[in-house]
Amino acid sequence: MQEANPIDIFDAIEFRDAYRMSYLTNAVIVPVYDQVRRDFGVIRAEYHLLMCLAHYPTLSAQDVSRVTRRPRNSISRAVHRMLADGYLDRAPDPDDGRQALLTITASGRELHDKISARLAERQEEILAPLTGTERRQLDQILQKLSTHTATLPQ
Repeated sequence: MQEANPIDIFDAIEFRDAYRMSYLTNAVIVPVYDQVRRDFGVIRAEYHLLMCLAHYPTLSAQDVSRVTRRPRNSISRAVHRMLADGYLDRAPDPDDGRQALLTITASGRELHDKISARLAERQEEILAPLTGTERRQLDQILQKLSTHTATLPQ
């Protein structure tokens, strides 16, 4: 049996651009999240929660779901776990009694910083073959696609 070359499918698949984006995302994310789960006991949704709260002073779980495009139920489970482990604080939303506002704690920020450093390192490893001009072009293209995608329904 012939071994499959992972890049051969790029030219054969019907949705090649989307598949290549998925392939690259998996190459960046999967090894790091496997390592993070082993080293810190944190899964992807939990880190996404920390990531959002490290960059916004307060958010609701619904806000995090919208920002990350992660399912609400996975964010809800992550909230409970991160609260129990002391990485988040929760307070009632004064404008909506049904909502809770989340903030990151000092230990949550410290954990976020450790994990984000690993993701940034892996990102650099993947993007290393690009020149400075190519990196700027990629950044512009990704910004354009991300901005457009944010307007599409979930």
